Amino acid sequence: MDLATLIVVGLVIVTALVFDFTNGFHDTANAMATSIATGALKPKTAVALAGVLNVVGAFLSTEVAKTISGGIINEQQVAISAEFILAGLIGAIVWNLITWLVGLPSSSSHALMGGLVGAVTVGAGVEGVNFLVVIQKIFIPALVSPLIAGLAAWLAVKLVFRIVRGVGDSQVAEGFRHGQTVTACLVALSHGTNDAQKTMGIITLALIAAGIQPSGSGPEFWVVVACGVTIALGTYMGGWRVIRTLGRGLTEITTPQGFAAEAASATTILASSHMGFALSTTQVCSGSIIGSGLGKRGSVVNWSIAGKMLIAWIVTFPAAGAVGAIACAVAKTGFSGTVLMVILAAAIAIGILARSRRDSVDATNVNDASGTRVAEPSIPEARIVDQGAVVGHA
Repeated sequence: MDLATLIVVGLVIVTALVFDFTNGFHDTANAMATSIATGALKPKTAVALAGVLNVVGAFLSTEVAKTISGGIINEQQVAISAEFILAGLIGAIVWNLITWLVGLPSSSSHALMGGLVGAVTVGAGVEGVNFLVVIQKIFIPALVSPLIAGLAAWLAVKLVFRIVRGVGDSQVAEGFRHGQTVTACLVALSHGTNDAQKTMGIITLALIAAGIQPSGSGPEFWVVVACGVTIALGTYMGGWRVIRTLGRGLTEITTPQGFAAEAASATTILASSHMGFALSTTQVCSGSIIGSGLGKRGSVVNWSIAGKMLIAWIVTFPAAGAVGAIACAVAKTGFSGTVLMVILAAAIAIGILARSRRDSVDATNVNDASGTRVAEPSIPEARIVDQGAVVGHA
């Protein structure tokens, strides 16, 4: 292996861990948004728990990592270079940062898959991508999993409120507040079993492409450790903008609804991870929150925000794919093109982070209603958060 290839592989590993970090802070909302919104957990406590459990979850399964490292890309049929993988990662990171800036809970998983498919298609041609696996293990779960989680949450909320009928509101709230601590932890654990695996698969794919690992092999132990710790650090940083959208933008939820939504999400994600489906935990959790809102009489779902999220989900795969394709086209010009691609991506990331400081959202104001407009629809107790405020005045 020449020095240039070794440098590119090193850049892939570093960039993959950067993606893992952005995945962590982007998707913290999946596990903890409802618990933070209902007051079941304090914001900092919630993200610390989520971080620890993401590490634990990373060691429970490697099925999703194997799907990515040995299923989506036909590395045995075409020559896949580390530059292609690096370009795909850049596509995913740029899209993650853009959606984080505007507070949209898009799918980090689909951003990663889209960026990778776009880059490999430009670099090696369409024969470099196993589109049947993409359909079976990415697109179909993306369509089905939010519906399953939403239906499960809807049924759970109906059942919960039937069981606690006649019990005082304060007793119900207090009881399910403790229950939410358990279910939120389960969602964080399941997030580690699915999302941390994706970065493991990417690093493994790069090592296979460079000839460092044999084709068809799983992630090395050091890769599992590095990815688990990195996603945990990102989780602890807290994706407060996305937490605000999921916790307060979609619907106003009570502790029983939060409990039901989290239980439905954790069950769906853990089952999918066991089968090797690289699904979007963001979509699953959003579906369960909507289901919990529909399940309680008198609750109102903000369909405007839900519609924006749906558009983001649809656009994520092709948008990240387009960025990955452009990045790969630059990288194909040679080693200098690869370096230029990394420098441009870093400049874009720095610009987005600088822009985010103008409208900071953190643990101290994630549940604040400041800057929002409260509407009074037909059901007086429902609060509708102004969509412009939720998405950071995008």
